[in-house]
Amino acid sequence: MGILLFIAFGFIVGLLARAIMPGEQPMGMLLTTGLGIAGSLIGGFVASALSNVEPTRVHAIGFIGSLLGALVLLGAVRAFMGRSSRSL
Repeated sequence: MGILLFIAFGFIVGLLARAIMPGEQPMGMLLTTGLGIAGSLIGGFVASALSNVEPTRVHAIGFIGSLLGALVLLGAVRAFMGRSSRSL
């Protein structure tokens, strides 16, 4: 059951990151979920390390870190995709 909640949380974080980031993000549901999961892993662990809170506990700094991680990852993906489409 824990993995399903983590996937659902990743989807929600991915949707929020896409809603906050200006511009169009041509992604489907799977890529949005993957973005949220990866952002949660990166940002959540960094935020937990900075706040000295266990990464497996639910807390506000972990959610904020997850969202920031997803936003950074989304920005990196957009920058990478923008470069590859300009080179064609």
